[in-house]
Amino acid sequence: MNDLQKKIKSRIQAAQRVLITSHIRPDGDAIGSSLALGLALLDIGKQVQVVLSDRVPASLKYLPGAEMVCTKAEGDFDLIICVDCSDLKRVGKALEGYHAPDIIIDHHITTDPFGTLNLVEPTAVATSSVLTRYMPGWGLKITAPIAANLMTGLITDTLGFRTSNTTSEALRQAADLLDLGADLSSLYYRNLVRRTFVAAKYWGAGLSSLERDDGIILVTLTVADRKAAGYKGKDDADLINIISSIDDANIAIIFVEQNAGKTKISWRSLKSDIDVSQLACQFSGGGHKAAAGAEVNGSLAEVKERVLSATHEMLESLHK
Repeated sequence: MNDLQKKIKSRIQAAQRVLITSHIRPDGDAIGSSLALGLALLDIGKQVQVVLSDRVPASLKYLPGAEMVCTKAEGDFDLIICVDCSDLKRVGKALEGYHAPDIIIDHHITTDPFGTLNLVEPTAVATSSVLTRYMPGWGLKITAPIAANLMTGLITDTLGFRTSNTTSEALRQAADLLDLGADLSSLYYRNLVRRTFVAAKYWGAGLSSLERDDGIILVTLTVADRKAAGYKGKDDADLINIISSIDDANIAIIFVEQNAGKTKISWRSLKSDIDVSQLACQFSGGGHKAAAGAEVNGSLAEVKERVLSATHEMLESLHK
């Protein structure tokens, strides 16, 4: 156990009241890693609050421990841990009135080390993979409910072990979590296959806007589309994973209008030599080489023009 691991273990063992948080609009890895760590700390007698600025998505409320997630922290804490979050501003309002995290556990290549102790491993496929690797060494047992949460993080961040960064370690971890009680087939179906009627209707609106622009596949989702479909979230309902499968493209982009003055962008690299995290950083976002995102101020039309211009510039520079 290296020095960082010893320090993290010491802080965990010494703390009595622990706050765990993650990023806004939490995905499967954010929820899975938060709940896995929270349940493990409860099991060793800690008092734990899992606080997220945005609530658990309906599609993930079945996960063990989801009921303990709240949107506002109460009381004082000996230890604040932030998981799967690349910078402090992406925590949102969860830490209002509290100091910056003591421990950061993450895997994003663009992560700003904003904690006192920063465990950031960009080669890991998910933050859940980092936790699976180190939790036993910190004295935290992985039970069946914890395994289900960790497996969810692995599945969602690798799209079912299909992303180019999937490693043999990730597959071995999945096998170990399966042996510990995680139901791989059920978790895979719930996270990657099953869709609600309104999500499918929302997809229809997005697909009707599908464009191809010199190596870029793009889709636009407006507030009106969301309202017409009855979709409650402010994301793309994972439509990005569908358009990323289209042939003869270099990059896939989805623009999701949040309101009249803000748009969320998701990029996916469709070629191994294209790093879309560089694009996201230009717009104060972050992520991975193959998948990244940002939230940009401005009208949908303005943001779309700026993002497409930057994306074309990147593609042109790679072809010189």
